[in-house]
Parts: sequence; structure tokens; C-alpha cells
Amino acid sequence: MPPSDILKLDLYGLLDVTAEATEKEIVSAYRKKARKCHPDKNPDNPKAAELFHELSKALELLTDAAARAAYDKALKARKAAELRHRELDSKRKKLKEDLEAREDSVELQNKTEAAAKKNLEAEIERLRKEGNKLLEAEQDLLRESLKQQTVVTVDSSDDDVPVSPKIKVKWKARKGDESNGGYNKNNLEALFSQYGEVAFVLVSAKKSGSAIIEFDKSPSSKLLEVEYEDGLPNNPFTVSWLSGKPLKSKPCVNMTSSINPAAVEQPYSSYIHASEFAKPVSTSDNDFESLVLRKLRQAEERKRLIEQMQKEDGEG
Repeated sequence: MPPSDILKLDLYGLLDVTAEATEKEIVSAYRKKARKCHPDKNPDNPKAAELFHELSKALELLTDAAARAAYDKALKARKAAELRHRELDSKRKKLKEDLEAREDSVELQNKTEAAAKKNLEAEIERLRKEGNKLLEAEQDLLRESLKQQTVVTVDSSDDDVPVSPKIKVKWKARKGDESNGGYNKNNLEALFSQYGEVAFVLVSAKKSGSAIIEFDKSPSSKLLEVEYEDGLPNNPFTVSWLSGKPLKSKPCVNMTSSINPAAVEQPYSSYIHASEFAKPVSTSDNDFESLVLRKLRQAEERKRLIEQMQKEDGEG
């Protein structure tokens, strides 16, 4: 965005803060407005992307001390020029002679305005090359927050296709604690991988001491034991099921028993591992066809989930 266009914007007004606002107040205001104006939240508003871009530019400039000082100086010069022009327009005839006497002063003011604008251009170019780490971090947090809302609510439109097993983990963590109570994505994945293949780990960016763990749709038999895991000894956590809790399998029947196998109910579980296809089972053609269709639908649902995540990452 050219400096001349930036000067047309009231960056403080965009964020609803005063020119004396602290960096913390500016970041807080950006988060509040960015969530409301994000294009993903406003698919029917063609101006949402432009407004979101302006908010990002406001955060980028106003959280960099040098760029903010340059913007404030250029803004002050612009307002002074506007005030001067209004005064001249209203008193042009009356102040014609005085205007000629003040030409030197006006020229000096114009040079000051040009210098301030040039300084702002240099700061904008510097930010373009270096990037603004705070803006990047905030947009990453926003993307994760939006992704969390999408991942938690994703469900299958087909009742025959079970959703992926998901659990919520909560532990004690003080606000502002960089270690987040001793837990992070890596050690949570390591802790829960003993119960099954972990498909996704999302540590909450909004609230300390909270995470969501998603397992593969074909869980191991140990997955039911996950609710008894308590984490680190010095800071134990609690586990609760969000969705996809597997049912306990019925005891297997000894196929060498004298009981007629056809008269015995087959072991059943809500989730069937892919390796079950390789096992010889006594089943009808209709049962086998249903099983195959279920696996195909599960694969299609997983594909949609991955594509949706990739699309959000690309648009964020």
C-alpha cells in the first residue's frame, strides 16, 4: 500500500484506539476487530478482505516504534496542511496580500510535509523487507484459532461414518507462563501416542492449560485407557472425551469350540482397524460390502478434513 494511501487512513480510528494508545492496547484492539472482519467469517462481504488488510497494516505500523513515529509526524503535517488549506479557502480573498508574505513560510511547511512523507516511505519499505514479527505472530494465532473452531465442529453428514476420536486435555497453567504449565504440542503427542496414532494436536492459543488431541479413525485397543492418563507428575492433567469414544469389543469366541460358529454373535466394535481386512472372518457378502463401503466413506471424510485444513492454511 503506497504511503499516500496510508495517510488517507486513520489507523488509530480503524482500531478504535487513541493516538496515545499503548502497544498492548493496539494488539488487543487488533485481535478483537480482526476476528470480526476476517474474510473467512464474512464470505458475503466483498470488502472484508480489504478491511482485514487495512487492520493488518495498522498493526504493523503502529507496533513498530520508528514507523509509528514517522506516521504520527506525517499525519500531524497532513492535518496541519488540511487546516491551513481550509483557512486559506475561507479567507482567500481577504488574505491575498498576507498569503504572498507568507509564501516563504508555506514553502518551509511543504518541505517539512515532504520530508515527513519521505521518512514514512522509508520506514514502510524497511518493514516490507524485514517483516513485522508481531503481525506474523498475531496472524498465526488467528489462523490457529479459526482452525480450532473448524476442527472441533467437523462432523460427517453420513451417520454410518464414525467421527475421529477426539479428547480434551486440561491442566493448570498461569496466565503469561511461557512454558504453559510444562506442556506443548511435542510432549503431548509423545504422551498420547502410546494409546494410538495421533492425527492432530491443537494447543489452545486463547486459553492456557488446554489442548485438543485427535486420534486416527482406526484406534488401537488401548485407546479406551487414554482417559486414565494424568500426564506430568508435577502438573497432572484431566482427560475428557469430545467425540468418537470407541465401544468396548465383545469377547472373541473360540472358533475351535464345539458351539456352532454360525449361531454365535460375531465380536463387534464401532471402529474396525484396516488390518481386519486381512483376517479370515465368517461373514456374509452383504456384511463384507457394508464394511468396504464404510471404509471408503471414512477415507473420503478424512480427505475432506485434510483439504479443508490445507485451504485454511493457504487463505490465512
